[in-house]
Amino acid sequence: MRTIANSLVTTSLVVVAALAAGPVWAADVDASSAVDAVTVYPDGASVTRLITLDLPSGDNTLVAKDFPLTLDPSSLRVEGEAGAKLTIGAIDTRPPRAAPPVNLPELDKRIEALKDERANLDGAINAATARRKFAERFAETSPAGLGEKGEARPIAEWRAAFAAVADEVASADSAIRDAERKQRDIDRDIARLESDRAQKPPRKLEVRIDLATAAATRATLRVTYTVRNARWAPLYDARLDTGAKDRKPALELVRRAEITQSTGEDWSNVALAVSTVRTARGGSAPELNSLIVQYPQPPRPMGAVSSLSDAKLRAMPAPMPESAAPEQGGKRADEQQAVAEVGGFQVMFKISGRVSVGASEGAKSLLVSTATIAPELAVRAVPVTDPTAFLEASFKQGEDAPLLPGRIAIYRDGVFVGRGQMAGAGKDETVRLGFGADDKVKIERSVVRRNEGSAGLIVTTSKTDERSFKTSVRNGHDFPIKIAIEDQLPVSENEDIVVEMLPATTAPTATNLRDKRGVLEWAFEAKPGEVRDIAFAWRVRWPKDKAVIMAPAG
Repeated sequence: MRTIANSLVTTSLVVVAALAAGPVWAADVDASSAVDAVTVYPDGASVTRLITLDLPSGDNTLVAKDFPLTLDPSSLRVEGEAGAKLTIGAIDTRPPRAAPPVNLPELDKRIEALKDERANLDGAINAATARRKFAERFAETSPAGLGEKGEARPIAEWRAAFAAVADEVASADSAIRDAERKQRDIDRDIARLESDRAQKPPRKLEVRIDLATAAATRATLRVTYTVRNARWAPLYDARLDTGAKDRKPALELVRRAEITQSTGEDWSNVALAVSTVRTARGGSAPELNSLIVQYPQPPRPMGAVSSLSDAKLRAMPAPMPESAAPEQGGKRADEQQAVAEVGGFQVMFKISGRVSVGASEGAKSLLVSTATIAPELAVRAVPVTDPTAFLEASFKQGEDAPLLPGRIAIYRDGVFVGRGQMAGAGKDETVRLGFGADDKVKIERSVVRRNEGSAGLIVTTSKTDERSFKTSVRNGHDFPIKIAIEDQLPVSENEDIVVEMLPATTAPTATNLRDKRGVLEWAFEAKPGEVRDIAFAWRVRWPKDKAVIMAPAG
């Protein structure tokens, strides 16, 4: 048992199962709760509900019947405050029992009246059907052209008889149709009423909290629990102003949190935060079993299964993997930003103000932060695969809160360029973002020489493949710009295959770029209108009795 005395005391209680329910002499006190605060994780959420109530003295059991069915009962915790000494006991959760509607007698009377009305309509349909059959039989058995003594009747009397039969048949058909339409309406009403009187499955969970107080008091309780059907994912907007001769480039990086939830409860006007903690992965690293190296067992002869254990093993299925731009002429409206709380092992962004996120209403995007960064601009190209020059902005991540991997929308000088993926980056790590093609930088790569032959002083001992290339770069801007050209030198994984970069090659500024073997980079600053050529040549030599292939690394 735990005690709340006079002011604020926080308690943390593990949920007690149904066996730990309060004593039978405790009085039930009905109460309602409201969602007050939510912290959303990448794979779940922690929800805090607020309960305020007046408690009589003595032992009581608080009963709240508005909690979601999707909560994890083992995660329930309670804390609170009261004006007098208050003891919190066991916490129990139970789904409410399905109960019949309170107006069940009235529903039964309405259903009975509708069934009587339907039976009356059955009688009307039977009467109209009999009238129709009588008229049809009269038309068949009564000769219309003869009188009582066999004399011929006038044509006018024939027509009157025909009309009378037709009117009677039409009247009967109309009565049948009207009655059947009314019966369909009655059937729909009966079905609706039957649904209303049926016991509905519970939609909410009942939470019971044992409380004891020596005097009547007003108490405020906060009940916290976790749910799984909620998540958030980072989104980014990157808006680059490329600058001009008299203005340096600027990059606006906007962080957003995209929140979705289908917990069965609406989060209305709540204090909302998002956290980087991944709750579904558990608290410990996985356990490794021993890795055994042994000779394979000799194959067993095909035949009958030797034992029941073997039969079970053969019948077992293979284990399944675990699833694991502002308008011109006006000022842009500012969005409220979140407050970042950076800890040693997590980051929490507290969204400003109160927020509402409905259950199963789709994704909701909320602003986390906006930062204006002074980037370094460069043009990067890989002409061996694509001669297009791409504008790239790079910067050092200076915030304590890391950039998490997520989708990013790219804008250049107010124009939407496309979408990409933001790579995760911690503090002081360099971030590179591409901002589309730069058509004012022209790049051409051509093959200068390609020679495949044999090598050896007297006797041919090896084969060779020698190639040389020239890459021409022209800066069409009226200002200098940094340019980086990437190319690839073949990489050998066999000592018999020798790769050489030939002396004619322009010395690269970086090798094994980004830890990729054989990837070279030539970086330089090109003046306005400048044309620069890059020479690149290599030779591959291997034994004459073998063949080689060159393919990108997998």
